[in-house]
Amino acid sequence: MEKNKKKKTHVPLRMNMLFFVVFIMFSMLILRLGYVQIVSGEDAKREIDRTEDVTVKTSVPRGLIYDRNFNPVVDNEPQKAITYTAPKQFDAKKTLKTARTLAKIIHQDTDKITHRDKVDFWLLLNPEKAKKKVTDKEIEKYKGKEAELYKLQRDRVTDEELETLTDEDLEVLAIYREFTGGYALDPQFVKNKDVSLKEYAVVNEHLGILPGVDTTTDWERVYLYGDTLRSILGNVTPGLPVEKLDYYESRGYSRNDRVGKSYIELQYEDVLRGQKEKVKNVTKSGEVLETVPVHEGERGKDLVLTIDMDLQKAIDKILEEEILKTKAKSGTRLLDRAFVTMMDPFTGEILAMSGKQYTYDEEEGKYTFKDFASGNFTTAYVPGSAVKGATVLTGYMSGAIYRGQSQYDTVIDLAGTPLKKSWFYNSRGPTWLTDYEAIVRSSNAYMFRIAMRIGGTDYTRPQQKLNIDKYQVFNDLRYYFSQFGLGVRTGLDLPGEQIGFKGNVDTAPAGTTLDFAIGQFDSFTPLQLAQYVSTIANGGYRMQAHIVKEIRDPVDENGNIGPIVQEIKPKVLNRIDASDDDIKYIQNAFHGVFHRANGTGSAFHGVDYRSFNAAGKTGTAETVDQGTGVWNLSLVGYAPFNNPEVAMSVIVPSAYIKGGAENNINMEIGTKVMKAYFDLKEKRAKKQDTSENENTEEENAEE
Repeated sequence: MEKNKKKKTHVPLRMNMLFFVVFIMFSMLILRLGYVQIVSGEDAKREIDRTEDVTVKTSVPRGLIYDRNFNPVVDNEPQKAITYTAPKQFDAKKTLKTARTLAKIIHQDTDKITHRDKVDFWLLLNPEKAKKKVTDKEIEKYKGKEAELYKLQRDRVTDEELETLTDEDLEVLAIYREFTGGYALDPQFVKNKDVSLKEYAVVNEHLGILPGVDTTTDWERVYLYGDTLRSILGNVTPGLPVEKLDYYESRGYSRNDRVGKSYIELQYEDVLRGQKEKVKNVTKSGEVLETVPVHEGERGKDLVLTIDMDLQKAIDKILEEEILKTKAKSGTRLLDRAFVTMMDPFTGEILAMSGKQYTYDEEEGKYTFKDFASGNFTTAYVPGSAVKGATVLTGYMSGAIYRGQSQYDTVIDLAGTPLKKSWFYNSRGPTWLTDYEAIVRSSNAYMFRIAMRIGGTDYTRPQQKLNIDKYQVFNDLRYYFSQFGLGVRTGLDLPGEQIGFKGNVDTAPAGTTLDFAIGQFDSFTPLQLAQYVSTIANGGYRMQAHIVKEIRDPVDENGNIGPIVQEIKPKVLNRIDASDDDIKYIQNAFHGVFHRANGTGSAFHGVDYRSFNAAGKTGTAETVDQGTGVWNLSLVGYAPFNNPEVAMSVIVPSAYIKGGAENNINMEIGTKVMKAYFDLKEKRAKKQDTSENENTEEENAEE
């Protein structure tokens, strides 16, 4: 009995202690809740109701590009677009729900979806199956290393499981990947091509159930002249290139911004990009409530090119016609391209830069012409005798010869060197020639002897040894040639300019110094050749080549061209060391090339070409193409002779195969190109006169 009594008194005591502890804990909880509600309640409520203003920048259309006559070359075409602005706090389920809703309204192409995208999306759609991809042991092993654990799950998704994704799933995925491709509060294009009017309208009607989704107007770059000059105008990326992501983002770009990818679009990116529009995203609990414009922004500034697009089109057509005609006539299988550069010799402005390549198009299944204007400064060829003007002037500047000096044109027979002679030697035999006649008739022997004299020797007898320092001769020749722009950069305001290929002096026999003097050792670009002949035409000044003439503000509301922001003024890179009299002498020799009966460019003396009175130099170079011996044909010239306003270079690589049927495609192109320039000038002058007469008649009638 006593034991039972003691047991009954002990149990209530333990229970009382338990109740006391529970009472204390509840009391503390109540006190804490009271503190939160009474003391911190207002702060908590303000935190819940708090909104944030976050300013972001959105892209604006790029600047336009005009030719020198203000004809639009590159424009922007407006497009309907659908965007998504991700909230600060990413929620995969909410984002997926919005993507599913939007997928019911718009059609989204799935061609950008990658295998990785499909794997990630399958794991998102199948969370339970995703968990089973890893064991409890692996979960414990990779605790705190969720990225590595997720990689295991990814690697274990099978192709059979991916095939369970339906077409509808893939369309949702295509939208979802665009939703997640940008940064929080940064508008991201979901669809900005081929958005139908119905899609645009329905999305607008359902914005209330599409958090983060909005509609706007985007733009697309339009190249109004089609393939003309296309390889130089460049391209624009659909978004920031991955390899330069950090570079552009550090400069204020967004991931979906377009940037110049090549040539003009790339070179003038800072000008064309414009000032971004600023908008303020009002957010609450990380969700975007509204977007308020802060600053309209301004589209990029406009470029005015030095190019005359009418002239460019005419030259493109000439190149295509002459290539096809020559191939049909002579059957030269390696002839597949030709280049022409025309520039103002006094300003360096490039008036036309044409390149055409005849190549097989896999998509069309046939041969077709492609624009290769960029080849004028990205490819180089041995030009042959076109450089002989620089060779003779080098002779003057180096003191190797003097103006008017005669030399014996004969076979140069040096020990250990193949026989070297002028192209006309077999029919004329040895003869005395002045430097003037050497250029007019394109004497190789005269140029060989200049190179030898630069090396401190001369040709005196057959089988004599060529005792010269080849390194010194090459250095001297290259130094003087560089004064004309040959073998150095022209200063062109485009990326990717090549300086040509310098032959290997170390492995070259001493006799190759003679080949250099006739343009058959180093290779030069068509643009370099144009700068070279311009330097002779303008009296010895090497002008920097440039393709942009002006930078202007955007057009006003009335469509008028904006005011000039920057004018690209002519820049003299150097003046050659020759005297005015020396240069004038070579100018006269160049005139003789085109107008003397025995001149190699006498085609310019025809009735149709006398009006523009051109001067210049032809060139033929023996080289190798795909293991076959071929001849490059070249031509440099300028007109009018007494007051030059245009200079040009023509290069036709592999114009004909050695031993095959010869042709004069360089002359055919050159005469027609020069005529096209002056015909266009005359046509515009007549149009201007007619317009002025009509205006005068209207004014008289009003009076």
